[in-house]
Amino acid sequence: MNADLLVDLDQYRANLAALRTYAPSALQMAVVKANAYGHGMVPMARAARQGGADWLGVATPAEALELRAAGDRGPLLCWLAVPGAPFAELIDADVEVTASGVDQLQAIAAAGDRPRVQLKVDTGLSRNGAFGPQWDDLVAAAARLQDAGSIEVTGIWSHFASADEPDNPSNDHQESVFRAAVDQLAAAGVDPGLRHLANSAAAVTRPSSHFDLVRMGIAAYGIDPDPAVHVPEVRPVLTARTVLANVKRVPAGASVSYGWRWTADRETTLGLVPVGYGEGIHRTASNRAEVGFDGNRVPVRGTICMDQLVVDLGDQPARIGDPVTVFGPGDDGEPTAQDWADAAGTIAYEIVTRLAGRWSRTYRGER
Repeated sequence: MNADLLVDLDQYRANLAALRTYAPSALQMAVVKANAYGHGMVPMARAARQGGADWLGVATPAEALELRAAGDRGPLLCWLAVPGAPFAELIDADVEVTASGVDQLQAIAAAGDRPRVQLKVDTGLSRNGAFGPQWDDLVAAAARLQDAGSIEVTGIWSHFASADEPDNPSNDHQESVFRAAVDQLAAAGVDPGLRHLANSAAAVTRPSSHFDLVRMGIAAYGIDPDPAVHVPEVRPVLTARTVLANVKRVPAGASVSYGWRWTADRETTLGLVPVGYGEGIHRTASNRAEVGFDGNRVPVRGTICMDQLVVDLGDQPARIGDPVTVFGPGDDGEPTAQDWADAAGTIAYEIVTRLAGRWSRTYRGER
């Protein structure tokens, strides 16, 4: 099957450069977790370093160790570990790790010689990080362990819940809680090190949250954090493309795909596109999404299947093997990841991140 993800590394580096203008005094972390949001972690990490990213950020230990195995040696933060995480391997690989509670901090301290660790405070997302009395205990433990020479605290960080809604009052609240947590850590005799709170949305809309470092995730891939947070200086990095696997002329009254959820009201040409939910295409976009074909957008008809979907080409000339763009930057009229998100009732992050299965990847601009 000829289904390919074309990833423009030059554009990725250009996006990172453009995003620096929003936070020129802060260090920049390129977030490459979840296979770099579906773009391919190792090539994107390499491009980020070439583009001048000061840090890389990943979620899991496996991701961090994969980057080190691929030759990455720069500053790298890992932030999501479960009991039994390979902290010793991470420390030996010079990966900075995150502690969200006292037990986790003690496990990190026991795993190596003065490991470098960042503390995560829960400022209101109620996900990872320490909150309230748990934060008090974490600060006290960090001070004690650092005084004993068992750890080196290198940072404090948190995550906004609603940065993609710039006027949401929760943003002010979370930033205030974060500042208080920084002060509390300093008052305990621990230099907070790198302070970071801003994700892509906050980096472009909330200068007060920039602190020492900003974490650039979705915007670096050229996708707006939210339709309400438009970043005009960036453009999408990824194009999902394939070819028609079949073309047929059908009469009015012909029904399409499982459940016959679409029936032609006229004679038309149908094209078979050989990607489906096995490749991460959202089935919920059935009968709502479009693809790009010959400079036009054509609608998906009927239920999206595991390996394929059907599009209505109308009276356009078409042959087996003709190119199809599932989504891309939109430069040639094709839909974007955001268009697919709208059709599927989700966010653009999910459209690109869940791409899997039988796609190949082609990288333009490798150095």
